[in-house]
Amino acid sequence: MALSFPVRRRAPELIAPASPTPRETKRLSDLDDPETLRWQVPNVFVYRAGRRARSPSTADPVDTIRRALAAALVPYYPFAGRLREVEGRKLVVDCTGEGVMFVEADADVRVAELEASGLRAPFPCMDQLLFDVDGSAAVLDTPLLLIQVTRLLCGGFVLGIRLNHAMCDASGIVQFMDAVADLARGAREPAVSPAWSRELLDARKPPKPAFQLREYDDVAAPPAAPAVAPGNMVMRTFSFSPGDVAALKGALPPHLRGRATSFDVLAAFVWRARARALEIPAGEDARLAIIVGLKNNGELRLPRGYYGNVCVPLTVAMPAEALRRRSSLCDVVEQVREAKKKVTAEYVRSVADTLVLRGRPAIDTANLLLLSDVRLAGFHRVDFGWGEPVYGGPSHAWFGVSYLIAVRNDAGEDAVAVPVVLPAAAMERFTSEMERVREDFQTTK
Repeated sequence: MALSFPVRRRAPELIAPASPTPRETKRLSDLDDPETLRWQVPNVFVYRAGRRARSPSTADPVDTIRRALAAALVPYYPFAGRLREVEGRKLVVDCTGEGVMFVEADADVRVAELEASGLRAPFPCMDQLLFDVDGSAAVLDTPLLLIQVTRLLCGGFVLGIRLNHAMCDASGIVQFMDAVADLARGAREPAVSPAWSRELLDARKPPKPAFQLREYDDVAAPPAAPAVAPGNMVMRTFSFSPGDVAALKGALPPHLRGRATSFDVLAAFVWRARARALEIPAGEDARLAIIVGLKNNGELRLPRGYYGNVCVPLTVAMPAEALRRRSSLCDVVEQVREAKKKVTAEYVRSVADTLVLRGRPAIDTANLLLLSDVRLAGFHRVDFGWGEPVYGGPSHAWFGVSYLIAVRNDAGEDAVAVPVVLPAAAMERFTSEMERVREDFQTTK
């Protein structure tokens, strides 16, 4: 349902580390600074009034998080610095200790009202719950984090955070937010100590890529942010229950049913429905870029606490007319599964090599859906002392960029939310495809 409410914000302030930190320059890795990651990523966390709210000394989430944030910026001091560009468009962190941008706010709304509105993108009044402070959105020479904590009428609160993506991926920002949460709950230090070690993901000298990476073929002038399509754009979120995922797997041949993951089938299904909705012309390829995380890949030898970008894109392409066929779901799942197998440590190093050789380009966005699975990052488990969030994860999607997000559905089941942005006419076709398939689920159960 539509929901509108006033939000009152205080003047933004810089939160600096609680004690002195090193004044130095730290280089990002070659996986951190391609053009594709040079933008700001918004996320949102929604909390009910919980056990901490009953204690007068810790009742205010704004003060609690403000203090914990300053304390966390001591070990995680690069976040308090500013990005600069040096030779070869290389990004470095100037560890100035200036701090991150913080906004205190109050809103005349309750968590129950937000839940009734769906707690899915597009979130009501999100532009007010994470206000774009003038001059804060650039990649260089601006705060690396913008955080707004908004108290709600019921004692709950909303925490919005905007991250400079060059600093870290979903897993990395959750690691930092968990550190803030540890300190907010009373710990003396974060459970996980940060590790920089960004040189471990630099290109080789000289670069020697062993893979031909189609992701960076025929890239024209790189966009400064995710691609935007012309026309009247619409954002909607589609939720998939465990039953929906089981039904999708049930449509696969027996040899695939037990091996395909929920990501495999959802990626294939959403990509195919999107290609149909956009009516990509015959003779053109539709392309899916899946984001593969390798933080736990032993061959990369990353230390515990590493919080840089450890994700690489992997592209699957099919002729649009073949992808649109109803029988193609099995073919797409097979392609996704086969593609994922080649993402090894050598593949990661080839990505770093290619990025350096080609001048840190963006991904080619022609007929592309970039799909990132953030369910395992842990957004939905960050606990500042008020319990786990009612919702935690990305607050937006863009044309050509979607996520798989861990949520709870109305039945209390662990479900998957997928926000999608399409031109209005294409969104009508995409929604019809979703509804048609759900009807098929009902008739085959």
